[in-house]
Amino acid sequence: MEKALRVYTEVLRLVRRLPKDTRPYYAKYARENFVNYREVDASDSTALDELFHRAYNHSLWVLNKYSVEESAASRLKEICYGP
Repeated sequence: MEKALRVYTEVLRLVRRLPKDTRPYYAKYARENFVNYREVDASDSTALDELFHRAYNHSLWVLNKYSVEESAASRLKEICYGP
């Protein structure tokens, strides 16, 4: 649960790097996705890892869409792919 909150927090930090008019949409999108994921069994590490990797990949896609440097997501990558 702690890792999920760290991922969510980092995704919201990345949303702040997007153009101002797009921030509310992506903040709401991220919240809705994380709320939907709360039904995933916390003891299923494979499912959680897949969700974290998906969050990272989606974040990269959005950053690229708005020409934000991918390195902005380095902290998110550490959280999602780290220990």
